[in-house]
Amino acid sequence: MTESTASSDLQAERSSTGLVRPIELIAAPSSLGLKPNGAGREPATWRGPNALLATGLAARLGARVAWLPHPAYAFEPQPGTRIRNGVSIRAFSLELAAHVAGALARGAFPIVLGGDCSILLGCLLGNRRAGGSGLVHVDGHSDFFHPGNYDTSTRLGSAAGMDLALATGRGEPLLTCWPDLDGPLVDDRDVCQVGERDAETAEFEAAYGDIVRTAITQTTIQQLLARGPAAVARELVDWLHRRALRRVWLHVDLDVLDQSQLPAVDSPGSPGLDFDGLDALLGPLVASGRVAGIDFTIYDPGLDPGLTHADRIARSVARSAAALPGARSR
Repeated sequence: MTESTASSDLQAERSSTGLVRPIELIAAPSSLGLKPNGAGREPATWRGPNALLATGLAARLGARVAWLPHPAYAFEPQPGTRIRNGVSIRAFSLELAAHVAGALARGAFPIVLGGDCSILLGCLLGNRRAGGSGLVHVDGHSDFFHPGNYDTSTRLGSAAGMDLALATGRGEPLLTCWPDLDGPLVDDRDVCQVGERDAETAEFEAAYGDIVRTAITQTTIQQLLARGPAAVARELVDWLHRRALRRVWLHVDLDVLDQSQLPAVDSPGSPGLDFDGLDALLGPLVASGRVAGIDFTIYDPGLDPGLTHADRIARSVARSAAALPGARSR
């Protein structure tokens, strides 16, 4: 599909849905949570927001855009932490939280464009400050590394592989304790992890398989594909109702897509969703009215010569926005 065709399709979606709730796109250009790439350089996930916005996404949604600055990437350990770029991640998270909370206070629907998965911390903090709680974590990996399942003395931890553990209070206080917040960013019981592709492998238990012994609800990618994205979306909405969660955060790591669909991510793999399956999963969740905001992470334009995947990702972002309650003309 050409860029002009995709743009026309999105414009048609926009005009047919008549979006009435304001949308704020928040560009979070961070690679702080990732280790250096194979060439020893900063991964290019920080360029993700610019690549997605260059498709015309903001105009398609009639959205305001807020930009956070690209934070400096430290190749050496920072003082007082065994998490790569830990001090910088905290500062970036606090800044992002202010943007998310501000958007929610204005009655807008924030869509945060990453960036790596460590941006989840700022998103959750902003949602909590605005009175929200809960998390649907759509990710091809559980991102559950913490000091209880690996030796912190042997390597620096990468927050993009720890974000769910950190969000649930497991890890260094630097990234688990936040101003004016008592306890973790989210309670285990209010989290559903969707999309882990390695849960059925022998290596999973040796990595962060201890997640299965928590109160976190889990749906593997194999279960998701077997039951179908639309059916799993209905199950998730039912779960939100049972937990009385009215303003949850929706995290979307694009590596939940099969690597045949999107190889330009930090850790591509199979099996995974195709783009239509991703849209079928996200749409009903947003349409439930119980999602406060979304982040999309880990797209790496440096792994996508010609930015051939940017427009299809932008279409999924736009389709998620089009599912908002009140998005259709009354």
